Amino acid sequence: MRFPSRRHPRPDPAASHTIELNLHSLNQLFNSMDPSPFIEKDLDDNAAEFIVSWAQEFPPAAPVKLRIYLEEWPTEDPKELVPEAVHNYFAHRATLTKLEFSRLMKQGRTSLFIGSVFLAACLVVIQTLLHGEAGTWASVLRESLTIAGWVAMWRPMQIYLYDWWPLLRRSRVFAKLSHMPVEVVQHRKT
Repeated sequence: MRFPSRRHPRPDPAASHTIELNLHSLNQLFNSMDPSPFIEKDLDDNAAEFIVSWAQEFPPAAPVKLRIYLEEWPTEDPKELVPEAVHNYFAHRATLTKLEFSRLMKQGRTSLFIGSVFLAACLVVIQTLLHGEAGTWASVLRESLTIAGWVAMWRPMQIYLYDWWPLLRRSRVFAKLSHMPVEVVQHRKT
């Protein structure tokens, strides 16, 4: 499998971008360990990563198309089956990423509930048991409970401030790739 050298994408966000993939045979496009029927096969990890990485370099709204050059043309015409298989693969990846996003949001809600309850319990203990207490041990306990309460809020804050962005971006890329035009052509002579 030969991948073209990296070129910097054109800055025009409205321009259509072509991802080119040069393959010796069609078998290089698909995961050889996947026993699924052709249309439902997983793409080869290297080929999928190559396509996704190129798609991520282009502006999110820019149209993308995939052109696959084959040196060995198969006996069965791949011009209809390959686009359907590529679309199915990326649609499945988009669905899985959306499920992962949903699970992350559920985990965030659970973590937020647990963290909020724990923080509230720490603050109640500080206000009821340590209110007006003086001395080093009371001060250390008060600060320790305050820190522990806020540390319990770390995970929901991480989820809601940072963790969901990459999943949403990846889901959008997969959804875009599940609808991109795919053409399969005989290898060009150079």
